[in-house]
Amino acid sequence: MTPMVFHAIDFSASQVGSGLALSALVGTVVRLLSGALLDRGLSCSWPIRFTTILAVLADITLFRADSYGGFVAGEILLGSAAGLYWPAIELAVPLSCGAVPSGRGYALVRSSDALGFGIGALIGSLCAWLGTLRLIYGVEAICMIAVLVLISLNPLLDERSSTAEARQRQTPEPRLKPTWLLPLLPVLAISIMATGILSLEQSALPIDLVRGGLERPGLSETSSGGLIALQLSLLVILQWPVGRWLAERSVGFGLGLSLSSFSLACLLLGVSALTSSGTTLVVLALLPMALAQAAFLPTATEAVIEETPPQHRGFAMALFSQCFAISAVVAPLLGGALLDQQGHGLLLWLGMAVACLAMLPTAYQLRPRFDSSGSREHLVDAVAGNPGPLGG
Repeated sequence: MTPMVFHAIDFSASQVGSGLALSALVGTVVRLLSGALLDRGLSCSWPIRFTTILAVLADITLFRADSYGGFVAGEILLGSAAGLYWPAIELAVPLSCGAVPSGRGYALVRSSDALGFGIGALIGSLCAWLGTLRLIYGVEAICMIAVLVLISLNPLLDERSSTAEARQRQTPEPRLKPTWLLPLLPVLAISIMATGILSLEQSALPIDLVRGGLERPGLSETSSGGLIALQLSLLVILQWPVGRWLAERSVGFGLGLSLSSFSLACLLLGVSALTSSGTTLVVLALLPMALAQAAFLPTATEAVIEETPPQHRGFAMALFSQCFAISAVVAPLLGGALLDQQGHGLLLWLGMAVACLAMLPTAYQLRPRFDSSGSREHLVDAVAGNPGPLGG
């Protein structure tokens, strides 16, 4: 909802995009720091505690901001909070699953995320309807305080070995030292593409809907917020069944389904600018967009686990969450510039549709190397040229 808040006080799309990009840039540094500390044995609960404090400060700043400087200050605080949060919460999932496959754990966690996103968007739409859109920052602050209380009473599970055992375990075989990152690169490339669309959905799409297309009429802020809330509601409905279904299939299949769905959604959004009934196409695009998100979010995280040895997973999660940060730097700047230059999102959405299709071969070539427990037998199979039990 932030783009609509500051667009309403005459911020340009480029200003909004640059603020979001700066937030993401700060988040890239904090993510790497968080991941490195987690690999050194820091409990996953501590970064999240600090996240809540920074997020509340950000909400207070953004609630009061009426200038570009105040907007940027609030976004920097939010970027720092996100950088601390994501590596910790993602690593906490396999550490908390026990005997349950981590793929199912990620499906459940992503369902919880989707429910939170949907409820937040509905509340935001209600605030927009009442003409008090900035109240969303108060809602977020209350949620962050609740998280702080909850995690203080019930810290996240962390069943990693003791410090001495961890150090012994974190001495990888020589052949892993220079090569553990290489199999992760295709997952990161796909993630940058997918998260770029997610970032555009947050930054460029609300403004595109309000401004309208070549022929598509512009929507009110309330209607634009309602469509975004509808898409998130669809995500809530789809996340668990789709995530649970994909947990029984290869990560390559899941990421391929996600890229195909993203491409279809972007195509519909682009074409919607060319017709006076384009709002109908926007509504139709919401379903493949929700399906794409439901497929991507748990599958990509599980792919990081399957491609990374356990002693590097904290840093790998930081790199994975960097994909969100990189996309949040580049996508809002690109999207905001195209919207300001052209006045519509035709080329923006069509370009993203083509880019997603170009990434499909990369998705279908992925093969697992480790299971959630870090077993190396899959690595041996992969080196030998066999897909292993998880790749069949």
